[in-house]
Amino acid sequence: MQMSGIPFGTTDWSQVERTEHKGERGVAHWRTRHFGPIRVRMVEYSPGYLADHWCVKGHILLCTEGELQTELEDGRTFTLKPGMSYQVADNAEPHRSYTETGARLFIVD
Repeated sequence: MQMSGIPFGTTDWSQVERTEHKGERGVAHWRTRHFGPIRVRMVEYSPGYLADHWCVKGHILLCTEGELQTELEDGRTFTLKPGMSYQVADNAEPHRSYTETGARLFIVD
């Protein structure tokens, strides 16, 4: 990833508009900033959230609160707890997330 043309700045995530995205179960709330082609998000999943699709977008994702399970289309599953992250390239391995307890994530894609 080449990052250019982005001046130094700070983000107060509490001041970024929150949008709602329904899952198969539960809801995700996103606070999103764009820096050129890079999307940066703070995402909160409600307890019981299950994504409604297999995602093929690449991400770098950090779990900051709660617990997140990520399932790959081939059946493997991974659990993230606060301080854990994952990374996956575009079109590499379809994945979807769910959480029983709720989770807060910092995502760059």
